[in-house]
Amino acid sequence: MTKSAELYRMVMPDHLCPYGLKSKALLERKGYEVEDHHLTTRDETDAFMSKHGVETTPQTFIEGERIGGYDELRVFFGIDAPPEERSDTTYQPVIAIFSVAFLLALGLSWHQYGTVLTVRAAEWFISLSMTVLAIQKLQDVESFSTMFLNYDLLARRWVRYGKVYPFGEALAGILMTAGALVWISSPVALFIGIVGAVSIFKAVYIDKRELKCACVGGSSSVPLGFVSLTESLMMVAMGIWMPLKTLLL
Repeated sequence: MTKSAELYRMVMPDHLCPYGLKSKALLERKGYEVEDHHLTTRDETDAFMSKHGVETTPQTFIEGERIGGYDELRVFFGIDAPPEERSDTTYQPVIAIFSVAFLLALGLSWHQYGTVLTVRAAEWFISLSMTVLAIQKLQDVESFSTMFLNYDLLARRWVRYGKVYPFGEALAGILMTAGALVWISSPVALFIGIVGAVSIFKAVYIDKRELKCACVGGSSSVPLGFVSLTESLMMVAMGIWMPLKTLLL
């Protein structure tokens, strides 16, 4: 038996609702035959919303029952949890950053040495992670520095440190990626890594505070905890390893 759904979405000369397109695509992926109704004017859209007592479009109806907009449709199909069951924190941003940095490091190692199994690949993974995380912070330094004040011990004593930190992280990451000026990159990474690790450990494991980490910027929804501590410890490790490597070689 063919499943059918009615979809009402805005399709105007100056506006094509992206959520309407996403709703239509989702319904079709789920095997529904979509009766696609276009709301082509502002007056037509307002009249539709007034008739059904809704404030937004698109709106989907299945078997005569109004499901709602795109977000409600995802809940209906079990893709997302209902709003009241959702967490306001997620590790997705750092998972994405670390995954891409890891694959980039392997790619560079493969290109440079013909194999992904190199010490340099591990170094690149950390240094590239640092640079990408710095980019996230540098998009809105003011917002980052404000969130950073929630837990960083040095920033609380010297507020401007919150605005200096992203630049230091970017500088150390770039130089370590290049393998250049170790006498600059290592002290910077070591300093900000140690301060960060101590601050995070105190906030999370001693004070038992539930905070969000500023590691991916001031609008972060990443919880402050083990992942944040690991990031700082990786910088400490690189700050120690890079000059040690230079001395050994």
